[in-house]
Amino acid sequence: MPLFEIRIYPVKDGCMDEWVEFMSSKIVPFIESKGMKVDAMFRGVEDPTVYVWIRRFDDEEHRQALYKAVYETDEWQTNFKPTVRRLVDVENASVHVVSAADGSPLR
Repeated sequence: MPLFEIRIYPVKDGCMDEWVEFMSSKIVPFIESKGMKVDAMFRGVEDPTVYVWIRRFDDEEHRQALYKAVYETDEWQTNFKPTVRRLVDVENASVHVVSAADGSPLR
């Protein structure tokens, strides 16, 4: 059964448009080239600093392997991590690993 990550990021004030562009044009293509699957991305309506995205993995072993393939690369450390830290309050970000409940169309 697949695992999903629901990732909730507090984007720094005034940075949402730049963050959305960076995610869609840089981060998503990079992580998908490594095998990660991004199912959805959302920006807050009631709170304009909230950004939520959902990723899908085959299982925990797959998730851990892809973490290494993405986050342990020089490319991530050099080209992505500094911008992420500039635009997102990473210390207050949350990641929830979940599986689809019975009856969910995502099962």
